[in-house]
Amino acid sequence: MTDQTPDTVSVLNSDTPIMAFAQLQLAAPLARAVAEMGYESMTPIQAQAIPVVLQGRDVMGAAQTGTGKTAAFALPLMQRMLKHENASTSPARHPVRALVLLPTRELADQVADNIKLYGKYTNLRSAVVFGGMDMKPQTLELKKGVEVLVATPGRLLDHIEAKNCVLNQVEYVVLDEADRMLDIGFLPDLQRILSFLPKQRITLLFSATFSPEIKRLANSYLQDPVLVEVARSNATASTVEQHFYSVEGDDKRHALHQILKDRGLKQAFVFVNSKLGCARLARSLEHEGLKTTALHGDKSQDERLKALEAFKSGEVDLLVATDVAARGLDIKDVPAVFNFDIPFHAEDYVHRIGRTGRAGAAGLAVTFVSKSDARLVADVERLLKTKIELEPVVYDEDLPDIRKQGHINDGRRLYQQEPGDTRREEFAARVPRAPRNDYRREPVKSQDPFFSKPYEPPVLAPGTAPSWEAAAAHPGARTVSSNIKAAKRKVAALFKSV
Repeated sequence: MTDQTPDTVSVLNSDTPIMAFAQLQLAAPLARAVAEMGYESMTPIQAQAIPVVLQGRDVMGAAQTGTGKTAAFALPLMQRMLKHENASTSPARHPVRALVLLPTRELADQVADNIKLYGKYTNLRSAVVFGGMDMKPQTLELKKGVEVLVATPGRLLDHIEAKNCVLNQVEYVVLDEADRMLDIGFLPDLQRILSFLPKQRITLLFSATFSPEIKRLANSYLQDPVLVEVARSNATASTVEQHFYSVEGDDKRHALHQILKDRGLKQAFVFVNSKLGCARLARSLEHEGLKTTALHGDKSQDERLKALEAFKSGEVDLLVATDVAARGLDIKDVPAVFNFDIPFHAEDYVHRIGRTGRAGAAGLAVTFVSKSDARLVADVERLLKTKIELEPVVYDEDLPDIRKQGHINDGRRLYQQEPGDTRREEFAARVPRAPRNDYRREPVKSQDPFFSKPYEPPVLAPGTAPSWEAAAAHPGARTVSSNIKAAKRKVAALFKSV
């Protein structure tokens, strides 16, 4: 498809009047479900995108994370699919008509839960498939027939190859968090999946950031799209208070304790860059008295879901996570986000701090910056188009210094002598023990006289040459040790004798 310039819906600002869901004139089952979920006024992305999708246009939606993109595409698609609604039990009457693709398991599960709530009073069926779990339960659900399929690209291809689902009647495709799918290498999978779909369809592409790669993807698969942009691209939410503290690596845990105390924070996300660092930091914080759980890609799906549920229910204070949790997870009332490590990709900074300050609530984003982070800080400055000012951390005297506790799980122990503790000096003043040489034992001599005798050459009969001379005289002959007895009978062999 050739390059195209999408139509643009004007950027919303704080002076734009907010529409109510009642103005959409949704079908009664959808309106009832929306009212029960407490939806009253639409967010900017919903107010702009829903009318466009209801008209049957392709959409490129750019909005900050946490602004309600799920309802922006799910509600209008379900409204349009109500014409296919039926109560038949035949799977053939429930083909896949809407396909929603997402980058992570957690996000797919969350979107699927919302879609089930939106359609609870309709006969539209929905299902979710993602990796890390057994395919059999997913296969059984797909065989029953579903109209809305939420999936991650890898597991969807597994089901397509196993012929568990057919996508030749898909009318609507949603690519949510498309930039993240490209970042983690899903472009070939996306191209394969889109090749199975009908050419005539409505395609919606939503993301918090729009890179040149995303725009090229849109030019390839969207037809005359409408660009819905409710905020400056790559912008952060205005309700999030951002602070950057100059802290070296050894002081970061100490600074984390100090800020948690100063702000009176009960819960927070703590983001790191590696899976190994995530596990180690979680163990360290747990050792220091904070209820902590870890969330990273090496954990099984069951472990990841349990970690999220524990955090949502308030059983743990801190959720230490890699960027697997930075996209789209909607956990209400998370007051703060800590960037223990600055992300390698500046766009991930926007997604990380988007876990707080959701739906207009206030939030706090704290980033620890060390001397080696100069390039990463510069990338974030270019993305945000603002100069970052580093602040110092002021520590309380009564707060225990984490550095005095030694490194956790680093393979060695660190003993710190407290002021006034003279045990080490007293021990050194004691009478030293005798040198180790006084305790050295003499080697035990062998009791067998054979091993003490000098070498004695063998006694040969007169005229008999040593064995090595006989072997040299007949180099081709095969010699057999005298210790090996000759066979008494012939045995069939599998080789020819020469």
